Amino acid sequence: MYSKKSRRLRKKLFLDEFATMGVELDCNLTCKNESDLEIIMDDFYAYTGTLNLCIGGGGDLSSFAGFISSQERYGSVTEADISSITHWLKEQNIVAEFNIGKLVDANYGM
Repeated sequence: MYSKKSRRLRKKLFLDEFATMGVELDCNLTCKNESDLEIIMDDFYAYTGTLNLCIGGGGDLSSFAGFISSQERYGSVTEADISSITHWLKEQNIVAEFNIGKLVDANYGM
């Protein structure tokens, strides 16, 4: 579909080989108060930062939903990143259950 566009334009529009991929995340939480929520979210933001990823979203004491993407301009979330995040979330007592979606185009796939 995009093969007729020049490389420069594909890069500018984040198409084909320049597409950036991300994943959606839904979590059910068992936070008792705002302090618990702040701790788990601060820890999660710090952890995703070590993977050179960023997350945006929101929630409350019982749930959180967000989108995870790369901090790099043309970077993408990888299967290894998803596996690492899955492992981290499973270790957290406050996270009752979670669902990480499939990789989607962060610019055009939502």
